[in-house]
Amino acid sequence: MTTSNGGAATPKGGGAKGKGGARNGGADADRNRRTRASGGGQAAAAGGNSAPPAGRPAPGAPLTPGRVGLYVLLLVVAVLVALAGTLLQAAWFPGGLLLALAGLGGLFYGGARATGTAGGVLVPGAAWLVTVFLLLSDVRPEGDFLFGPGLGSYAFLLGGIVIAVICATGNQLRAAGVPRGRVGG
Repeated sequence: MTTSNGGAATPKGGGAKGKGGARNGGADADRNRRTRASGGGQAAAAGGNSAPPAGRPAPGAPLTPGRVGLYVLLLVVAVLVALAGTLLQAAWFPGGLLLALAGLGGLFYGGARATGTAGGVLVPGAAWLVTVFLLLSDVRPEGDFLFGPGLGSYAFLLGGIVIAVICATGNQLRAAGVPRGRVGG
């Protein structure tokens, strides 16, 4: 026992500098005070959001046989979507192009949601891009090839890349725990 503050007895480690002391220089108040920019609130005061949301793997989750199988399935589906989209966008120009791009959006968004990682978008995106470029380079001696020289082919190529980037970015924002709502207010 030590005495301080006018003879009042306090245990060692207590008092003004201890964990539970009444006068600790306002450190507890500063620690619990959060601003909107710092992501304040009860979760931030409790130590932040260190665990991933329920039903989601951790950002650096290890590869399991199930996840590897899911990536292989996404790869195969991306090759099939590239083949179907190549034929579909040329067959029915406005509707076929929109349907092919919608299929790509569903593939990339579904891959991101199914795996919960950036690989869920990157694996099918890379497989789709490689397949499309291989189909572009396949020119027969007769001059036939799968992509026609029109606006639809370019829209399919650029639209697919843009959709992949949007899905990958949205997945990264969800994984980082960025709250939805107004920016700056």
